[in-house]
Amino acid sequence: MSNLLEVKVPDIGDFSDVPVIDLFVKVGDSIGIDDAICTLESDKATMDVPSTVAGTVREVLIQPGSKVGEGSLLIKVESAAEKGEEERGKSETPAPASTPTASPSTSPLPSSPEVGQADLECEMLVLGAGPGGYSAAFRSADLGMKTIIVERYATLGGVCLNVGCIPSKALLHVAAVMEEAQHASNLGVTFAAPQVDINKLRAHKDKVVGKLTGGLAGMAKGRKVEVVRGYGSFIDPHHIEVEETTGNGQDKTGTKKVIRFQKCIIAAGSAAVHLPFIPKDPRIVDSTGALELRFVPQKMLVIGGGIIGLEMATVYSTLGARVDVVEMLDALMQGPDRDAVKVWEKQNASRFDRIMLKTRTVAVDAKEDGLFVSFEGEDAPSEPVRYDMILQAAGRSPNGRKIAAEKAGVAVTDRGFIDVDARMRTNVPHIFAIGDIIGNPMLAHKAVHEGHVAAEVAAGDLQGKPDLARAAFDATVIPGVAYTHPEVAWVGYTEEQAKEEGRKVETAKFPWAASGRAIANGADYGFTKLIFDADSHRIIGGAIVGPSAGDMIGEVCLAIEMGCDAVDIGKTIHPHPTLGETVGMAAEVAHGTCTDLPPPRKK
Repeated sequence: MSNLLEVKVPDIGDFSDVPVIDLFVKVGDSIGIDDAICTLESDKATMDVPSTVAGTVREVLIQPGSKVGEGSLLIKVESAAEKGEEERGKSETPAPASTPTASPSTSPLPSSPEVGQADLECEMLVLGAGPGGYSAAFRSADLGMKTIIVERYATLGGVCLNVGCIPSKALLHVAAVMEEAQHASNLGVTFAAPQVDINKLRAHKDKVVGKLTGGLAGMAKGRKVEVVRGYGSFIDPHHIEVEETTGNGQDKTGTKKVIRFQKCIIAAGSAAVHLPFIPKDPRIVDSTGALELRFVPQKMLVIGGGIIGLEMATVYSTLGARVDVVEMLDALMQGPDRDAVKVWEKQNASRFDRIMLKTRTVAVDAKEDGLFVSFEGEDAPSEPVRYDMILQAAGRSPNGRKIAAEKAGVAVTDRGFIDVDARMRTNVPHIFAIGDIIGNPMLAHKAVHEGHVAAEVAAGDLQGKPDLARAAFDATVIPGVAYTHPEVAWVGYTEEQAKEEGRKVETAKFPWAASGRAIANGADYGFTKLIFDADSHRIIGGAIVGPSAGDMIGEVCLAIEMGCDAVDIGKTIHPHPTLGETVGMAAEVAHGTCTDLPPPRKK
C-alpha cells in the first residue's frame, strides 16, 4: 500500500522567510532521495533543498517567490515501496530538525584501526585549508598542539584564496583602474583606449594568488603544521582516511593514508551550485571558471543577481562584454537596504543590456554557434537569446555529506550543514565544525573567527586550561560587502529588517554630495547611513555605498560591538578630508549637531 509522505524544509540555520528562487519538480514527476526540490536564497548564498524520500510527486505546495522557513511543507510524495530506506539505510520520514543526529548505532561504525595501524597521529586534525581551516590549524599549533591539515588542493587557502575572494579582487582592481581612466577625460585628462592583454592579466591574478599561497605554506612550515594532501573522509570518531591527490588540480594518486586524531575541526567548506537543467559546456562556467578568464565573450548571461554574479559582471563588462542578468526575485543584491542598491543600479545602468527580474531560466540549448537560453517570467524575452558565455552564480551548498561524517557519529542536516554550539562543537564533543559547512553567511571572515574559537576550546580541553575552553563565538554582527563599482557594504540591522520585526529605529544618512573628499573623487553619488535603536539610541546597523565602503564598514561593526550611541561616534574626531569622516558626520546627523548639512527641520 502506497504512503503519502511529506517533505519539509530542514534546518537551514538562523533564517526564516527565505525566498524560493527556483523549483525543479512538478506534480507527476518521479523523484529520488537527494534529488533537488527547489533552491532557496539567503544573503550571499543559495541552497538546494533535497528530497528525503523517493516516489512520485503528488502535490507541490510552493512556487518561485514563495517564502519558507524550517518546517515549511514543500511537496507530498507517494511511495509504493521501501526503496528509499534501502538506498539510504534510514527511514523515509525525515527526523525533526531538532534531532541532533541518528545514533551511530543505527548504522554501525567500522571498528577502529589499532593505533599502530594509523600512518600518522596528531592532537588536532583540520579537514580543509580555507581561511577558516588554516586559521584554525595555525591557532592550534600556536597553542602547542601537534597539528595536521588535510587539503585536497596543491596550495592552502581554499576557494577564497585560490578561486574566489582574492583573484576576483585582483581583477576588480584592474577593472576599477580602467573605468577610472575612462572617466578622467571629464577632468581634463584623456588616456588612450585600453589594450587588454588577457594573458598578462591572468598572470597578474595568478601572481597575487601565488604570493599569498606561498606565504601560507611558509607559515605552516614555521609552525610545524603538517599538510597531507588529499580527500579526507571519516572512518570512525578518531580516524580519517585520506585519498591522496597530486598535480595542480585534485587528481587522485590511488594511495591512501589513515590519520588518528584526538581533536578534529571540520572546515570542509562548500561547493558551487550547478543547476540541473543546464548542460555541461566549456562556455558555461561557475565563479571558478569565470575567474580562469579563458576568454572575454561578446555577450554574457549571469544567472543570479547576488554579489558573486554582480562582481563577475563588473569584471567582464569592463573588459568589453555586454551582460544580461536574470534574477528570480524582484531586486538584485538581496542583503542591503533598497536605497543602497538603487545607488548601485544607477551607477551601473550602462553596464547591462538587460536586467530581468522576477524571471527564471528554463532551458539552455548549447549549439556550436552559441548558447541559446529560454526564459519565463515578468521580464522574459519572447524568444530564446543567444550568448557566448553563461555564468552560473546560483550560490553554494555545504560539503557536509561528502566527508562520511556519519561514520564519526557527526549529525549532518538534510541540506548538508553541520550544527554546532557557541564553542563550535558538533554533537560529538571532540569534533568541531566551522565556516560554510555550519551555515550562512558563507563568508571567510566569519570562518576565521570560528576557527580561532574551535582551536582555543580544543586546546583548553586537552591542556586543562579553563580560560581557553570557555572561548565562544559571540559576535553581534557579521558585515557583508559587494566589491562592485561602487562598493556596497552593510552590517547589522537594515531598515527593512527592523520594520519586519516591529523594532523602532532612528536612521541618519550623510550624503556624500556634502563630502569634499567624495566630490574630489567623483563619488558624490554615495552615502553613509547609520541605524540606531529608538529607545536605547545605540547603533544597531549601517550601510555605506561608494569607493572603499568595504574598508569603512569596520568602524560601524566596532561601534555596534562596543554598544556606541550617536554621541560616541559623532564626537570621535575623524581625519579630514576623508571618506571615513562621513561615518562621524552621519552620527552628527543623528543627534542634530552636523554643520556640514543644512539645519535640520524642527520637529
